[in-house]
Order: sequence, then structure tokens, then C-alpha cells
Amino acid sequence: MLDLTKLAQQMQGISQHLADEATASRQRLELAQKLLTQAQSRQAELVLQRQTWSDRLGFAAAEPVEPLTTRVNLGVAPAIHTAIATDGSQIAPSHHEIAYCYLINVGRVVLHYGQSLHPLLDSLPEVFYRPEDLYVSRQWGIRTEEWMGHRRTVSEATVLADLACQVKDEVESKQDEKQEAGQVPLLAMVDGSLIYWFLEALPNEARDRLLPEILQAWEQLRLAKIPLIGYLSASRSGEALNFLRLQTCPHPAPDCATHCPGQSDRAPCHVFDPLRDIALWSAFLEPGQRSPLWRSSARILDLYGPHNIYFCYVHVGTEIARVEFPAWVAEDTTLLEMALSLTLAQVQKGYGYPVVLAEAHNQAVVRGGDRSRFFALLEQQMIRAGLRNIGTSYKEARKRGSIA
Repeated sequence: MLDLTKLAQQMQGISQHLADEATASRQRLELAQKLLTQAQSRQAELVLQRQTWSDRLGFAAAEPVEPLTTRVNLGVAPAIHTAIATDGSQIAPSHHEIAYCYLINVGRVVLHYGQSLHPLLDSLPEVFYRPEDLYVSRQWGIRTEEWMGHRRTVSEATVLADLACQVKDEVESKQDEKQEAGQVPLLAMVDGSLIYWFLEALPNEARDRLLPEILQAWEQLRLAKIPLIGYLSASRSGEALNFLRLQTCPHPAPDCATHCPGQSDRAPCHVFDPLRDIALWSAFLEPGQRSPLWRSSARILDLYGPHNIYFCYVHVGTEIARVEFPAWVAEDTTLLEMALSLTLAQVQKGYGYPVVLAEAHNQAVVRGGDRSRFFALLEQQMIRAGLRNIGTSYKEARKRGSIA
């Protein structure tokens, strides 16, 4: 049990540290605001520097594709629309259980507005037990538990694309029956970033087992003209702020590899760390407004082809959210405006967080009781198959209860 008496002795030090950090954060924010104002008059020059020296920079700096002074009021979402989302959860493999396998559960949610259609709230479970599922990743030095998380990401993307295209066909067929004119706006959402940073560290062969399936799913959405949104609450990204490091660079050119080798985090341009983008934009955006559009410069995006990732920051009323979308959404002004207005509407309906994402999470999550029932069902099937000596390890059995 947690000893709260001993823990209370540490609280005073934590509270003092947080107070000091709040003061320092305000100072860093004022500096970042000043640098943003200065960079507005040099934006074209700084963008050229970033493009010219991108392979020599020691940090990932996003590129603004609109003036830094841009503030856009998002429109009101149409009364008739549909929001679609997926989210995933899993049961990790364990050698102490009755069988070494893992389960991925993808929650699916479709919410229709103004259409008199029933919502969809369910999940798709899939069990992985074959050797090629459990041990294929070990040839690249990747643990099975880690590979399971990567496969879950792929499943979320493929299920979302299939579901969204299916919903579009169903909605359009309903319209044909009623002889209604105009298309019903659809929005596909995922929780988290569309930039899969973890892929950078993977060997090429492992990456080729994952990324093509994701991009193929996104291509389905592009062809169907269903905008894809990645929603990040409490984002920790500093990509946009890193662009301002070009403004503070004391050298003639931002050649980090020459002037600051191996010390990008201690370089003289790193004057507002650990400030994040959302702190900066909270000082400039009003509720219902978005920031300028930015193009991410993450190196993994070189493999994304036409699905390069853009993002902006949106004041959703309760927080500043980072909203990501592929290039084909960013380049279609009408599609982008519609997607952002629907995203804001989802946040408002969910009282601070997109309701379709919250429901997808609720459908996906695997609770303790679900885990027990899963292994109980598996045990029944193993007994029916004639297997003997089925049971958990002594370690697992003892952890489930205390002798003392």
C-alpha cells in the first residue's frame, strides 16, 4: 500500500519547485512572444534558411505555410454531418498466463447528426497467436510487446478507413432513397499524432511491415474525400517554437553540425526550453480561432509521399489543441475548413474533448474483468481441444492474492 504519511513529507518540496517553475515559464513565454513578433517581418528569410540548412539543423523545426500573423475564426459546423473514430487497446502477452498470445481490440464509433440514423458503438477484437505474429519482430531486436503496440497503430488506421468508406456509402444510399441533394460532411478522427515517430528507430524491413498499410488506408480516405484529423490534447510538441530558434541563432547561418555539434539542447538558440507550442499560442488565440498552418519537418515524413503532415493550433475553449492532417486536406481549403469546424463541434459536444474519440476509447479499453474472461474463454477452448496441465504459473497465481 502507498504510505501517504511518508509521501506527504515530499509534497512541500514539489510545491515550491512548481512555483519557481511557473515564474520561469512566464519569463520564457514573454521571450517567445517577443521572438515571434520579430520573426513576422523576417518570415520569408527564415523559411529559406530552414529549407537551405535543413540537413544541418540539430532540431526539428516546422515550417509556416501562412503568415505568422494569421488568426482564422473557425466556422460553425453544419447541422447535418457524421463523425467517425477508432481507438485501440490490447492484452499484452505473458509467459505466466495459460497461453502466450496477445489481443488487439479496436473500438469503432460513428455518430450521425441531423440524419435520424442510429450510431455505431462497438469494437473489433483480434487474437494473435501464430509464431509469425509473436516472434517475427525478434529478428530486428524488437520485443513482442513493442511490436504489438505498432500493430495496434496499423489496425486503428485500417479499420478507420474501411469504416469511413462504408459509412459514406451508407449515408449516400440513404440520401438517394430520400432524393436529397448535397453531400453529408464526414470527418475521420484518431487520438494522437499522425506522425509516427517510433518508425524512425525501426529497421527498414520492420518499417515496411507497418507504414505501407497505414498509407494505403489514408489513400482510401483521400480518394473518398473524407478528411483525416489527428487530435492532440495537452500536446508536448515544440516544432513551431523551434522555428523561432532560427531567429535567435547568433551565427551567420544555422549550421548546427558545424557551430554546435552534439549540443542542440544546449545551443545558444535554445533560449525558451522547455516551453511548448501550446503555451505560446494560448497568448495569441481566442476561443474558436486557429493558428497559421505549419508543415512538419519530421524526417520520417520523407516516407509518407503525398501524405505529408501539416498541423495548426486551435483554441477549442478549454485548451489549445494541436490538430494534424495530411497534405491533401491542408491543400483543399474547403475540406480543411469543414474538417476544423467539425473538430471544434466535436470538442464542444464532448465538453472539452471530442466526443467521438472519447467513445472510441471507451469501446476499445480492455478492463481487468475483460482480461480474466478472455483467458477463461481461452482455457475452455484449450480443454475442449484435449490439452492437459493448463494453468497460470505459480508466480502469477501468488501475485493475485496475498498470504499475509
